[in-house]
Amino acid sequence: MNDHSHFKIYKPVGVLSQMTSGEARQLRKKRFLTELYDFPQGTMPIGRLDEKSEGLLLMTTDGKLTDYINNAGIEKEYWVQLDGIIDQKTIEKLAAGVTIGIFGKNYFAKPYKIEKLDEAPTLPEASPKLRIGLHRPTSWIKIVLTEGKFRQVRKMTAAVGYPTIRLVRVRVGPIALNGLKEGSVQDLPDLPTLLFGGESRK
Repeated sequence: MNDHSHFKIYKPVGVLSQMTSGEARQLRKKRFLTELYDFPQGTMPIGRLDEKSEGLLLMTTDGKLTDYINNAGIEKEYWVQLDGIIDQKTIEKLAAGVTIGIFGKNYFAKPYKIEKLDEAPTLPEASPKLRIGLHRPTSWIKIVLTEGKFRQVRKMTAAVGYPTIRLVRVRVGPIALNGLKEGSVQDLPDLPTLLFGGESRK
C-alpha cells in the first residue's frame, strides 16, 4: 500500500522552497512553504524555485520519488519576462547554448526548447517585489529545460544581455499549473502515475 502524499502548489514570489530553516535569522525574516498549507510530516519539495521565482512546485513525502524525479531528465517549462525586447538572433544564441557559472565553475547550458512569445501570457498579477514598472520595455520567452542547475534560467538570459525580471514555472512533465491560483495547494495522489505512467522506478 502506498501511503505517501503528493501535492502541487503555486509558489509565490517571496517564499523559499523549503519547509523551515535551522538559521534563526531566516526564521525571523523569511517565508516558508509551511505558511501555504498544513502539509503532512515529512513533506518535501521536489526541486526548487528561488525566492524571486514563482509557479509550479511539486511536493511529496516520498524521498525516493524526489530523488528519481530530480535525476530523470523530466521537462520543466518556464515563462520568462525579460528586461528588454529580445530578438530572434539572441533566441538562436540561447538555443545553441551559453556558458554560465555554477558554484565557481563554467557550465555549458543548453535549453531543450526555447521560443519567443508574441504576447504576454495570462498569469496572476506580478508581485510588487519584482518592481517591473521600473524596467525598460520587456518581452517574454518560453524555455524548456531537462535539468535544473542553480539559477540556470536567470544566468542564461543574463549571459546574452537580457536579465530575467519575472520567472514562472508552468509545467513539470505532463503536470501543469492549469489555472492554479497563486499560493494555492492541490492534492495530487496520482503524481507517480501522471509522471511515469505506472512504470517501475529502480
